[in-house]
Amino acid sequence: MTLVIDSLPLGWASRLRGLTDRVGHVFARPEPRAVFHDLVEGLLSDLPKKNCWSLSERAGHSHPGRMQALLSRGAWSADALEAEVRSYVIEHLGDPDAMLVIREAQVIKRGDKSVGVKPQHCTVTNRIENCQVAVMLAYASTSGTAYIGHRLHLPRTWTADPARCRKAGIPESVGYASRSDQAVELLAEAIDAAVPFSWVGLDDGYAQHPQVRDWCVQRALPYIATVPATLQLIRVGATRPAATTGPDQILRHIADSYWRRRTDRTTGRSHDWALVGLGGSLRVGGEVPARGFAQSLLVRRSVDEPDDVAYFLAHARRRTPVPVLIGAAERQWSSAQPDKRGDELIGLDQYQVRTWTAWHHTITTCMLAHAFRAVQRAASPPGRTTSRISRQSVARDRRAGAAAVSHTPRSGSGGRRAS
Repeated sequence: MTLVIDSLPLGWASRLRGLTDRVGHVFARPEPRAVFHDLVEGLLSDLPKKNCWSLSERAGHSHPGRMQALLSRGAWSADALEAEVRSYVIEHLGDPDAMLVIREAQVIKRGDKSVGVKPQHCTVTNRIENCQVAVMLAYASTSGTAYIGHRLHLPRTWTADPARCRKAGIPESVGYASRSDQAVELLAEAIDAAVPFSWVGLDDGYAQHPQVRDWCVQRALPYIATVPATLQLIRVGATRPAATTGPDQILRHIADSYWRRRTDRTTGRSHDWALVGLGGSLRVGGEVPARGFAQSLLVRRSVDEPDDVAYFLAHARRRTPVPVLIGAAERQWSSAQPDKRGDELIGLDQYQVRTWTAWHHTITTCMLAHAFRAVQRAASPPGRTTSRISRQSVARDRRAGAAAVSHTPRSGSGGRRAS
């Protein structure tokens, strides 16, 4: 039975127990359900370092083998757990005006054994690092933001080396897919699952290439994309050949009367905004908006630091009010930023797994912890936070007699999809 968790006048332990019991059907036996609960509880704790050793010690296990086995060799479906995470997020944070945000999570690694690791660009340090890259789908509503989908990006150096893939446990059916391909897969998956949303949000890593934008246009989906200053715009004149320009050049010609000031409710910072309509004589390459839609370039300039400028490409229904476009751009920007505090909290940047199965098990477990934290923060009264579970609160609730509840397993846990 699905519990309406937030309606119950219980503390965090009861809510977390309700959530882990709710997803308990993913596991065939009560033993892995109990280990899974201890694992999620530990990820939400105030431990300074979260790995199987520290989490097992916190849970009272004599060794880390149970948690390691759950993640590395457990016969459970990461797909099934992710579907539960998505359902939980939509139940508590769902909003028809929400945004599906494509962003990346990179984890810096040592060595070359961890699945998918390769020297590649890392947004956390803004330089080339030896890291793993996960393409993530976040659900951003006015109530909060949580992950509902993921893909592990496998560089060509991996997919072109069958022996290396076999050693990491990567299925033979998994081939190379670009990050844009994976972003489209995640968006299509959310649509198939009837996730409620109004906008798609893209950072400049995805927005500067037209593939994801074109996919949205073909399906008449509104999007807000953070675009670089180097985005090529075509200016078509009546008596001369088409010439290319860019957002930086357009910025210089925006009259003072076009700017409107707005304070971001999330950050408290004030910015000046200007909107430049696209179409007709100014276009983004050969792109044509969906029927009934129009493209616009939004320019955001910091009031305190005028050189701090950001550009957003909007594809929205005609006559969408400018404040609505600006609000969507603000939400996209804040949702696409690396959630360093949140990622550390759930251990997303501290896991140490080498195989395909272990990686997907670990990431979906972290997604569940992240979703729980987002829901609790949304339900907390102003001025209070439930983002961390202290050791003292664990001891208090355990003394109160929080007990595991076994569930009859359901059928239908599929294998991990190809990424």
